[in-house]
Amino acid sequence: MSQDNSDPYHHLHDEAYAAPYAAGRVGAAHMITMAGRNALSLDGEWRFVLDLYDEGLRQGWFKDDAAPITNWTTPRDYDGGVWQSAPVPSCWNVLKPEWFYFEGSGWYAREFHMDSLSDTETYVLRFGAAQYEARIFLNNQFIGSHRGGSTPFFIDANKAIRAGENRLLVQVENRRRSERVPMHHTDWFNYGGLYRETALLALPRCHIADFGLHLSTEQGSHILHADVTLSDQSSGTALLDIPELGIKQEIAIQHGQGTLDLAATPQLWHPDHPKLYEVTLAFGTDRIRDRIGFRTIETRGEQILLNGKDIFLRGICVHEDDKQTGKATSEADIRRRFAHAKELGCNYLRLSHYPHHEKAAKIADEMGLLLWEEIPVYWAIEFDNPDTYADAENQLEELIRRDRNRASVIIWGVGNENEDTDNRLSFMARLADTAHRLDPSRLVSAACLINREKFAIEDRLAASLDVIGINEYFGWYEPSFDGLKKLLKNSAPGKPVLICETGADALSGRIGDEHTLFSEAHQVHVYRKQFAILATATYIRGITPWILYDFRTERRQTSIQQGWNLKGLIASDKTTKKQAFDVVAAYYASHKNL
Repeated sequence: MSQDNSDPYHHLHDEAYAAPYAAGRVGAAHMITMAGRNALSLDGEWRFVLDLYDEGLRQGWFKDDAAPITNWTTPRDYDGGVWQSAPVPSCWNVLKPEWFYFEGSGWYAREFHMDSLSDTETYVLRFGAAQYEARIFLNNQFIGSHRGGSTPFFIDANKAIRAGENRLLVQVENRRRSERVPMHHTDWFNYGGLYRETALLALPRCHIADFGLHLSTEQGSHILHADVTLSDQSSGTALLDIPELGIKQEIAIQHGQGTLDLAATPQLWHPDHPKLYEVTLAFGTDRIRDRIGFRTIETRGEQILLNGKDIFLRGICVHEDDKQTGKATSEADIRRRFAHAKELGCNYLRLSHYPHHEKAAKIADEMGLLLWEEIPVYWAIEFDNPDTYADAENQLEELIRRDRNRASVIIWGVGNENEDTDNRLSFMARLADTAHRLDPSRLVSAACLINREKFAIEDRLAASLDVIGINEYFGWYEPSFDGLKKLLKNSAPGKPVLICETGADALSGRIGDEHTLFSEAHQVHVYRKQFAILATATYIRGITPWILYDFRTERRQTSIQQGWNLKGLIASDKTTKKQAFDVVAAYYASHKNL
């Protein structure tokens, strides 16, 4: 590092202290498929300290040995965090009341043991997500960093790992900044920490880094498309095996890449019958396993076609937020979320406004729920900042790499409620192009705003989108429903439109009539009027009301909201249903065959 070690006070004046750690940043190009892989879990209690002033980077805490304070000859400001701990995964905000609003750095530390190291293996640390920027140190060495708060990242540990005890430190920093994705101004809570699972992988030196498999229809026949990327430039033969389809096919690999197209007649994945096939891929000594469903998704005029048939998307928006655990989630929490969506009559969810846990798409595959997944290009992103674009594009690529084999995922969302400016158009059109290039088997959308000059569904970005998303809150932020009628009458989008947000706040149990703001009766009134009006526009091909559960957001500070967005159909306890839940369920029941 550039620090002057001869001056014990240098760090007090060094405002470029973080710059050296950007050089080791990893991204989508470093990802490794986790399909069926075994890994050494590093979850559990880690030593933990908050670092408001970034003294850890300024002073180089990672360089210190693990000697106890009683053995020191010179005072320090860090002892390895031995005096307190935090579980991984978790959000630090929910662990102690005094940490609730903390935005800054936290240092995690733990040891792990390696009996021995193999010359035939490579060692990689895998982090499910860290909010927002993470810097990794192993055995007193900086080995890599990552930015982006909701996607997984992989750090090469080979230059620092050793047989015996290993000391791992992770600095996580969650400050809100204008140039980040999302920016400093959002409408959800800024949780911090190592809030998804962490593991160590031991892989063959040459291993399968990426694998994709999807179905298309060409001249009336179904074609399976497979692609393989290795960790190096090796050539050879990979073996694709799908026993239930009678497929055992070699894939030629040249310079680390291989593709295969073959005819197949799988049972198509559908919400009513979510068929999954056991798939294995082997190359050399590496072998991965996955459960993959095969379906097609496309648009024709104003229709959305699933497996060639028109479908109406009966949906709900969901945040990854919990009153007790914050942004950290579990399989049980995801299954509860999806069970409530099924009870509503949903066949579809919008996972707002960032990549959710990877288990969500796997469970949706199993349960038969379609998904819109998105990155947090939210509100007034710095659309003219090349570094902000690079961050957004990398998050999109990481999301696509992670979930492109999930049949449930039908839409990649590239943004939410962004003003239609020239810089925004360029920024988001490039993201849409990236999504189409990386994954031509899915649709691309964005949650757009209304053209207020023409009062129409009209956004210049629509030319880059397969489906137009619209957020509108007539009956709530705009009390009159006449605007919604005018909007639908003025619009001829020529493409399917999804109402990807609409709704109204209601405090569970609040009494009042349809004119009483924040009452359950008013929320019911808004939904009934919305559904009646939206039904008059044939190009509206789906709805995701905002939102399934009430969630934290410090923007909302009335005496009723008290730091919560109350638009949930279910209260923050994830149990108490509001009256509007049954209204949405009844509407979806009437649209089940559309």
